[in-house]
Amino acid sequence: MIRLFKHYVPHAVLLLGAVDLCLLAVAAEIAWDLRAWQIGTDAGLLSGRIGPLASFAIAVELAMVAVGVYGVESLQSVRFATVRLLVAIMLGMVAVSTLGFLVPGLTLWRSNALYAALISPTLLVLARLLLGSVIGHEAFKRRVMVLGAGPRAARIRALADKPGAGFCVCGFVGMNDGADAVRGAINRNAIESLGDHVVNLRASEVVLALEERRNALPLADLLRIKTTGVHVNELSSFLERETGRVDLATASHSWLIFSDGFSSGRLISAASKRLFDLVASLLLLVVAAPIIAVFAILIRLESPGGAFYRQKRVGLFGQEFDVLKLRSMRQDAEVAGQAVWAAENDPRVTRVGRVIRKVRIDELPQAWTVLNGRMSFVGPRPERRQFVADLEQRLPFYAERHMVKPGITGWAQINYPYGASLEDSRNKLEYDLYYAKNYTPFLDLLILLQTLRVLLWPAGAR
Repeated sequence: MIRLFKHYVPHAVLLLGAVDLCLLAVAAEIAWDLRAWQIGTDAGLLSGRIGPLASFAIAVELAMVAVGVYGVESLQSVRFATVRLLVAIMLGMVAVSTLGFLVPGLTLWRSNALYAALISPTLLVLARLLLGSVIGHEAFKRRVMVLGAGPRAARIRALADKPGAGFCVCGFVGMNDGADAVRGAINRNAIESLGDHVVNLRASEVVLALEERRNALPLADLLRIKTTGVHVNELSSFLERETGRVDLATASHSWLIFSDGFSSGRLISAASKRLFDLVASLLLLVVAAPIIAVFAILIRLESPGGAFYRQKRVGLFGQEFDVLKLRSMRQDAEVAGQAVWAAENDPRVTRVGRVIRKVRIDELPQAWTVLNGRMSFVGPRPERRQFVADLEQRLPFYAERHMVKPGITGWAQINYPYGASLEDSRNKLEYDLYYAKNYTPFLDLLILLQTLRVLLWPAGAR
């Protein structure tokens, strides 16, 4: 993987993304030349239309990221990718049309854009047919040797066996730190030189997956491996990179302290995030006001009680604030204010509430909370005090998620389906910690784009 702005991106995604961007520009150029030939005019110099070609390619590329064209499913299935590509191109056309209205001359003419949209799917699907076998080939995967043969090492093997894995395990070395849990592991005592063994296996990375670290680290061997140019990684960092989450089963206080991340004092990043929140929340409130008004009336007509409800949530630094949402449950959904987890097909949800939850319309009034600075568009979802008090006792590092401002959408929301159990909270916490640890404006942009995928294909909304 390659690390861009502290976020890990698979080589296959970067390669395919670069090819797609070039093909989109080629499609736009073909469309331009075709239209010029149709109307009997000279196409002109290429340098004179770089802006329109680039705007089309970038708009569609961003739409492809937003709808999940580069997800694991799309990389594994051309049919799945084709459906997402068609949706992305339609959304890209909307973006191009809007940009053409706002900044005339910056993008393609409508006829050129239409031709480019018709040509693009053929080129993009053809690229996937040609590159599909190459992207998943072993030659493009990192070769990892694992020091350890216990349950931790077995987790790496299971991760390598998953579709879309960017690495393969070329060997396990048992370090006499417990019973072996993987087959084919070679005992350290049977290897004369661990450094030579790594070179012979052509490993590009060594991962420490020892069950017992105390007095077990082969420091001399690791130094020799490091000096040969092979990357030496710790299990927690390896899992963070490969899964996009902080693994609570292996993370320790010392690792969180000494690993890269949690640099919250980024003045420019914080200022740009707040500026975006202000502008975007104002625009959203203006655009969404009619939608909110219509559904507020429907809520009042269906069930007694107010259309909106306020609820105390825990935010930045553990401070409580009021969150505003459209009411999607009955007025008597909670007895005496006692917090209750939402359940699948929850009977407390009204008919209108079921609709607005599916398409996330109930979240729109939260733009007001973003505007007043208590929330951001992107961040961990805020929970109620009763839940927080319980989860802080049962989950390690839960309080650390409150070191960043809560958000309407987040890394956990786009990567994990809605859940309302302790195990769901644990999984979502792992994603929230990754966000808090690796926050950059680039990651915020990626989350905002992929939130569209969640809205178009809602999974597990309750």
